[in-house]
Amino acid sequence: MAARPDLLIRNNLDQRVHATLGRNRVPLSAYAEPRGDPGWFGPDSITWKVHARLGPMLVGGLSALMLQSLHPLVVQGVADHSNYQDDPLGRLQRTADFIAKTTYGSDALASSAVQQVRTIHGRIRGTTASGRPYRATDPALLTYVHVTEVWSFLRAYQRYSQHPLLTAEKDRYLSEMSVVARRLGARSVPASVQEVRAYLRELRPQLVRGAETEKVVRFLLRPARRSPIERAAHHAIVEAAIDVLPNFARRELHFVRPSGLRLLAVRPAATVLCQTLHWTVGEAPMLAMAVERCRTPSD
Repeated sequence: MAARPDLLIRNNLDQRVHATLGRNRVPLSAYAEPRGDPGWFGPDSITWKVHARLGPMLVGGLSALMLQSLHPLVVQGVADHSNYQDDPLGRLQRTADFIAKTTYGSDALASSAVQQVRTIHGRIRGTTASGRPYRATDPALLTYVHVTEVWSFLRAYQRYSQHPLLTAEKDRYLSEMSVVARRLGARSVPASVQEVRAYLRELRPQLVRGAETEKVVRFLLRPARRSPIERAAHHAIVEAAIDVLPNFARRELHFVRPSGLRLLAVRPAATVLCQTLHWTVGEAPMLAMAVERCRTPSD
């Protein structure tokens, strides 16, 4: 029997996606045990829903990195201790692993992931060019990194998932994810849309474009792959990531785009890309394992 053309196209695209992003570093079987353990969130959580879609997560993740680059202490830590320019795929995979473990893993798997990060953070410290000291265990810096991530994931999901959350669901997502931030050592973590907006307004004077910001953003804008399809996909994700940035961040990063361009070109292109990714790879593969784990009663 001849293979269906749509399956051939899907398989080809799936191979391209995984060749570009890499495959899961953690075996899916890690999400299957122990039986009956819902982890930190469980199947009825908003977190499981938001983190299941690859397209919005890619857009939100890139947008978060741009927003993080505006914090002088955060971006200096990245410059001093990260090999993102030499191994961007490895950094992406490590971040994806952490999100997957804390989202869909058992309590033990999520706790182990957090402990690993806390151990790494304990070794990250230094001083900016202006003499300001920083350390990755600083609760204020941990809170900022967390807020930029969850806010960017949420904004990208609202715009590109085709299933936007209600106001109460948005607050619930931010409240759920505050658990991860506190486990990492963050304090006074914003846990609602209103609290996040107030937090960013308060922090706004500290967020500026500096020399290290320029390097990070320049790297993020540069396609890692050379095929026309991959370059087009990268461009669509970059423009979508810029689009979901807060207005002040777009201005600070010199990313002011005409509103007509965003409405008529950026958003349709990114929407098609996110839909194509969802059609190609579906939802997060560890989601099915986690659902089955929760459905199976413990001994």
